[in-house]
Amino acid sequence: MTLDVGVLGYRFMGKAHANAMARLPMFFPDAPEIERSVLVGRDEESLREAADQLGFDSVSTDWKAVVDDVDVFYNLGPNHVHPEPSIAALESGTPVFCEKPLAPTLEDAERMAEAAADAGESVPAGTAFNYRFVPAIQYAKGLLESGELGEIRHVRGSYLQDWLVDPEAAWSWRNDAEMAGAGALGDLGSHTVDLVRFLVGDDGLAGDIERVSGYLETFVDERPVAGDGDGDDDGNETRPVTVDDAYAAHLEFENGAMGTLEATRYATGHKNDHTIEIHGSKGSLRFSLERLNELEVLREGDRGYETILVTDEDDPYVDHWWPPGHVLGWEHTFVHENYEFLSAVAEGRECSPSFADGLAAQRVLTAIQESDERGEWVSVD
Repeated sequence: MTLDVGVLGYRFMGKAHANAMARLPMFFPDAPEIERSVLVGRDEESLREAADQLGFDSVSTDWKAVVDDVDVFYNLGPNHVHPEPSIAALESGTPVFCEKPLAPTLEDAERMAEAAADAGESVPAGTAFNYRFVPAIQYAKGLLESGELGEIRHVRGSYLQDWLVDPEAAWSWRNDAEMAGAGALGDLGSHTVDLVRFLVGDDGLAGDIERVSGYLETFVDERPVAGDGDGDDDGNETRPVTVDDAYAAHLEFENGAMGTLEATRYATGHKNDHTIEIHGSKGSLRFSLERLNELEVLREGDRGYETILVTDEDDPYVDHWWPPGHVLGWEHTFVHENYEFLSAVAEGRECSPSFADGLAAQRVLTAIQESDERGEWVSVD
């Protein structure tokens, strides 16, 4: 059976997922057959150009006419567009894949997760945490589950970017609380929280994140609106920035482990630097997205870290690609997550990470926001 796929959104994430869909039959021949059926957006002219570029058969400016007419619905729009189309699709029995964070608010995320639960396991609802599908992260997960690191004591995660260092950088929806929900916390922190949950969230490791202490900061309060090119007052209008530019948080885990997280869009010189460190009673590991084919591991008795190049044929997903040592890149993580999600759709089973995982991350993000507002530790419900 060929799955007809409808996709809302055609810019950054739209291109990333369209590219992944195009690669699937070439490198994952056991993946379900799909048809990039319809691309959804607001501007028909731009839509048609994007559909030609990304390989979609048709376009639509009305998501309501699409969600019950396709076999799979991808919601890759801005955060405030996540809830309603996703819920409508699930209510129609259409599997949904939604970008992260799941929603701008915890209430919306709860509604989305409830709709996914009501739809049942045979209608998968996936949250797009693509960094779970880095081979080195999958390798790290195996080490942790096998007990290589012993009792987990410290977890550190940071996500550093610098694309807003310039105070004259243009305002976008990512700077607006109504549309984005949060700034660096939601955009970058959601990835870190999910990786922490994925790697050490099991009961035999660190367990759940039980309480948090958070601190948020906004460095630039307003930004210029990009001109439309007609020369009329271009560059004179500004809009307020109503989200955080950076956050930091302390975590307490169920087993007593300590965690520290941070993210910023103001770390000059860092383009897309996502790092994870986990320290246990028998060893440690650390990972950097900027060296995503490598995992640094310290085992019991070692005097220093060993750098493992995770590109061997028996490493996760690598047998689908190139000979050992021929490294993979950021775009390949999307191929892996599309393979897993679409396979779940074809088999009518639950997927991972699910909307429940998206909601769990959202609860942590909300608790960090509340902690900043209240100036005290906050429990994660």
